[in-house]
Amino acid sequence: MPANTTAASTKKKGRRARLLVILLVLALVAGVGYGAYWSVSTVRASFPQTSGKLKLDGLSAPVDVKRDDYGIPQIYASTDEDLFRAQGYVQAQDRFWEMDVRRHMTAGRLSEMFGKGQVETDSFLRTLGWHRVAQQEYDTKLSAATKKNLQAYADGVNAYLKGKEGRDISVEYAALALGNDYAIEPWSPVDSVAWLKAMAWDLRGNMQDEIDRSLMTSRLSAQQIKDLYPAYPYDLHRPIVEQGGVDKGAGKFDPSGDSADAQDASSSTPGGAAQGLQSQLSALSDTLDEIPALLGPNGNGIGSNSWVVSGKYTTTGKPLLANDPHLAPQLPSLWYQMGLHCREKSATCNYDVSGYSFSGMPGVVIGHNQDIAWGFTNLGADVSDLYLEKVSDSGYQFGGKEQPFITRQEVIKVAGGASRTITVRTTNNGPLVSDRSGELEKVGEKAPVNNSAPDRGDGYAVALRWTALDPGKSMDAVFKLNRAKDFKEFREAARDFEVPSQNLIYADSKGAEGHIGYQAPGRIPVRMAGHDGTMPAPGWDPKFRWKKDPVPFDELPYEEDPERGYIVTANQAVVDQEKYPHLLTKDWGYGSRSQRINDLIESKIKDGGKISTDDMRTMQMDNSSEIAKLLTPYLLKIDISDPYVREAQKLLEGWDYTQDADSGAAAYFNAVWRHVLKLSVGNKLPKELRVEGECLNVRPADSTGPVDEQNRLVRECGQRDGDTAQPDGGDRWYEVIRPLLKNEKSEWWTSAPSRTDAATETRDQLLARAMEDARWELTSKLGKDVSSWSWGRLHQLTLKNQTLGTEGPGFLQLMLNRGPWNLSGGEAAVNATGWNAASDYGVIWVPSMRMVVNVGDWDKSRWINLSGASGHAYSAHYTDQTEKWTKGELLDWAYGAKAVDAKTVDTLVLEP
Repeated sequence: MPANTTAASTKKKGRRARLLVILLVLALVAGVGYGAYWSVSTVRASFPQTSGKLKLDGLSAPVDVKRDDYGIPQIYASTDEDLFRAQGYVQAQDRFWEMDVRRHMTAGRLSEMFGKGQVETDSFLRTLGWHRVAQQEYDTKLSAATKKNLQAYADGVNAYLKGKEGRDISVEYAALALGNDYAIEPWSPVDSVAWLKAMAWDLRGNMQDEIDRSLMTSRLSAQQIKDLYPAYPYDLHRPIVEQGGVDKGAGKFDPSGDSADAQDASSSTPGGAAQGLQSQLSALSDTLDEIPALLGPNGNGIGSNSWVVSGKYTTTGKPLLANDPHLAPQLPSLWYQMGLHCREKSATCNYDVSGYSFSGMPGVVIGHNQDIAWGFTNLGADVSDLYLEKVSDSGYQFGGKEQPFITRQEVIKVAGGASRTITVRTTNNGPLVSDRSGELEKVGEKAPVNNSAPDRGDGYAVALRWTALDPGKSMDAVFKLNRAKDFKEFREAARDFEVPSQNLIYADSKGAEGHIGYQAPGRIPVRMAGHDGTMPAPGWDPKFRWKKDPVPFDELPYEEDPERGYIVTANQAVVDQEKYPHLLTKDWGYGSRSQRINDLIESKIKDGGKISTDDMRTMQMDNSSEIAKLLTPYLLKIDISDPYVREAQKLLEGWDYTQDADSGAAAYFNAVWRHVLKLSVGNKLPKELRVEGECLNVRPADSTGPVDEQNRLVRECGQRDGDTAQPDGGDRWYEVIRPLLKNEKSEWWTSAPSRTDAATETRDQLLARAMEDARWELTSKLGKDVSSWSWGRLHQLTLKNQTLGTEGPGFLQLMLNRGPWNLSGGEAAVNATGWNAASDYGVIWVPSMRMVVNVGDWDKSRWINLSGASGHAYSAHYTDQTEKWTKGELLDWAYGAKAVDAKTVDTLVLEP
């Protein structure tokens, strides 16, 4: 359906919605065991009023809410407070269930809604104390203007809630009420601030890598672990900043040579103190798996794309900016599209901004105003460390002395059950996360430590040091970004964006060709020499503490109008770490997507070519696979004698390495890649990293000598959730396999025999076995006829309601969820529809939205959301953008008053 949908098509949407409502009612009436009769009015009760007039207390003047045919609102007000009060009201109309669940998660109060099954999750989140830190930020850090905006937003939300029962707000509350007496509480400003902590948690950096390295020590040598964490390939994949870095006035960064002041990033935690966590640390990993990942699996593959091209190289003569954050697919989408417009800019009304917001948080997170555009990707800085702590009942050891814990009591209320009380203990390195697991109480019992370590007694506890647990001013940064007029003000806004640490790209239309820029913000810790953050550290040793002050903002990398004429950020290395004075991380993404975008841009602008808005959109949908281009020539050289396997191998002949949904070659290659990783690496990993339920006969961990009567093989089953198991197949694994392909007899090419296959000892033997295993796996999944195979049939997306759509009764899941859709793209492709090769081919993260901003000519910008504006399951706007999203289509993005009016189909006037 075109973006300028006609009235007739609007009626079709309405008819479709009515049919869905009838289906819902039939399903609910048929809900055996619940004894509830739900009428059509129950389902429709929560649909918001989007036209006419409503009273909204606290307004100083009327506010117009103009929605287009996709339900996307543009709000027009006369003061800042009116604008954000209306934003709170409107977002509550469309998304309050999502907002309510989110605030209970950030506060560690999910048990109040969903019962005893969430107590462990709540206990962990209370231990971290996200909501407590958000309260401290609100009380001590945020500006008066920010707090006024937050309060206005909260007032708007509460005005919508006033006088309504749960079933009047969202159909999920009607389902929740079947076995629960839950009552909705008023919204508070701190509920909005706390969301930034959840965002920071999902983008926290390398904590999982830190755990995984430790777990690997039970089965792999130090050199083998190093093989699986190769150095960033600067010769193949360029970093973001190539020609400069920190503030020119600071004079700290010499990009042409090594820095004498660089932190020592080469040495790991000494003495083995961090290497003995093994199965105990797996309990922490299991706990992390249970924490709701609102943004996506915290793995190497997840990230985002953003890039900006100078007007020198565009058909418009002004910059073009693209962004598509890669996050967990969910329903409704994490993003809420909207515009916030002052009727007239003045001292009391400062905003004219449009873009993507978070439901539950005022302002716009990604988008543009009348002067500038900006986008985000995750920087990936290492902002968290795990510490082993020698503890007693009364305290912990530090510097040879016992220090007292800071303790607090937390009461967890449980729907349908008795409240639980936990004690949170905190050291100078942070809260003891090991207290939240029975197994983790024994962390370190078997940890090898050097002679200077304190006596282990009953073992070491584990503390978490994380920058987001210190109060900051990131909420101030959101409003400053929304108001920024130029690169200087953009950088000043970035200065306050402390957590999560993001890559920020910039564009404006000033001057002949406009300006482009980049800034790396964030509170990034400075570690003592010898501590590189890759393994848990001994908390009792002062040499492993963070320094008091983080990396100064003026020493963080940035660029303005680079000579090359474009900037690409896609989670690759920000700078060449060997030439930069501060350790940002040892665990960058490996740059496959970013280099592909670089190559696509350069192929367009060489010989005087120009890039159009549609070229930017086409780049976002690029499905090329770097690992396919590397590995396929080796696969085609294998002499395959089995005719059925040879049929599959022929699919790769002449393949262009693109992963289109209808491609049989892409289906077969990705299956082969999955089995190459499983045979070469996956089966050698400890059970704590392998996918849950996958069992192998293996040598006992830490055993030596031959397999005999005294040293028998044991049956060992994987323990990790499928979304985070290893090897996940991301671009880190491209760099693991790349050098091995040139070493035909590497130990990694060995694999144990199976019931049908002999052991392998060489590269070609293992590749042949992987091709055979892939053939038979796809035969079982897609059928015997290889001509019927397609990547999309394997690589499917189902959008799930994040609460009752995953854990609720079957009939509710059926009604609340949507899909599946067959998708193109893949792991580490620019069109990053991620999957985990250790588990299966299903989509676990996606480009959660896509935008292309036509800087200066704002009404020619384009955008799309993963689902739709509404969180109401039977609204016409629940998933009305998804079909276009799957095809890579974008909607027109109206910004100016005339363009908005031309798109408006519903106008709601909010009156004082």
